[in-house]
Amino acid sequence: MPTYEYKCNSCSNRFEVLQKIIDNPLRKCPKCGNKIKRLIGSGSGIIFKGSGFYATDYRSESYKKREKEEIGKNTGKGQKKKEDSKSDIHKSLKNCCDSSGND
Repeated sequence: MPTYEYKCNSCSNRFEVLQKIIDNPLRKCPKCGNKIKRLIGSGSGIIFKGSGFYATDYRSESYKKREKEEIGKNTGKGQKKKEDSKSDIHKSLKNCCDSSGND
């Protein structure tokens, strides 16, 4: 529930009230009983804590360890695949060139 700030038009009394959004604004000052006006508030402030604000900043140590292991596994596999595909291309080209030279 939001907190609304009010100010009395007569006695300048300022006060805050915790109300639902669907509630009607208050009309009378609790101090003198005269008309009051609901003020436009700045809302609640945002509080940032910590060294950074990335999803990785709040990961557990076990998660970070598993992530490093997965990256290591994937990197190793990726390099082997590249090397294998390069050697396959070289073999194909060699076979192609050799067979065309014999004709």
